[in-house]
Amino acid sequence: MSIRPVLESRNAMPTMEGAGVKLHRAFGFRDPSELDPFLLFDDFRNERPEDYLRGFPWHPHRGIETITYVLAGTVEHGDSLGNRGRLGAGDVQWMTAGSGIMHQEMPLGNAKGQMHGFQLWANLPSRLKMTAPRYQDVKSAEIPEITDDDGTVVRVVVGSFWGKTGPVDGIAADPQYLDISVPAGVRKTFKIDTYRRAFAYVFEGSGRFADASRPQGVLLEKEVMGEEVNIRDMSGNRTLIRFGTGDEVTVQAGDHGVRFLLISGAPIEEPVAWHGPIVMNTKAEIAQAMSDLRNGTFIRPAH
Repeated sequence: MSIRPVLESRNAMPTMEGAGVKLHRAFGFRDPSELDPFLLFDDFRNERPEDYLRGFPWHPHRGIETITYVLAGTVEHGDSLGNRGRLGAGDVQWMTAGSGIMHQEMPLGNAKGQMHGFQLWANLPSRLKMTAPRYQDVKSAEIPEITDDDGTVVRVVVGSFWGKTGPVDGIAADPQYLDISVPAGVRKTFKIDTYRRAFAYVFEGSGRFADASRPQGVLLEKEVMGEEVNIRDMSGNRTLIRFGTGDEVTVQAGDHGVRFLLISGAPIEEPVAWHGPIVMNTKAEIAQAMSDLRNGTFIRPAH
């Protein structure tokens, strides 16, 4: 077994998207090969409705898949396929944009005005860029949750882990998407296929990820100093950990435990041409998508 080295730890950065939604972006619109097949990861966590209620009105996607995971609050959504619904706490929405889809996502929050969720963009290989759009809502009760003897809890959102398989399937990147909570003081190892790119996103508590090149690991607590990154403050910075090659990730939970997403997928290793929510392989394909939007031919008829 080989521990994956920690290539980088960095804080998600505040930004604004949609019609004025405040969120934090862990990665996106940088080097697309960095976490191939994943393109973007956003953490939308707010306690003031004015920071999210304007939402994400109708907008296009092509050439990607999006996975939205809600932890608190609700999101109303609709799309050009005729789907309508509401995502609640613990629910997942999976959308394959393929050849083109128009949709909207409008956060509503919970009774206390809180809203928290994540959105991950996964790339599609060239052979599937123009595939027919698909869509799926998954309720929280359908997501397997495993509690280990030491109190570690894993929700298997996508993929298979510890003998359980998540309900979302058919995603081209074949990702593994786990929501992991490790109790205070527990040291835990998680297996990951060697050939997958992997990252962790820590959003609650504190801990230390073992690092093959640093016996003491990478500390994620206390002050912002060198490798020490503050993740205790729930309203403050969130931490992305990008791993190198290996077949396991080990974390030592801090005094209050640690909760993080552990996500991995098989790299596509193809050229990326990117224009906002449209991701293709060439500039010519981007130009065609823009032309389709102008001409009203972006949405292809169902076959």
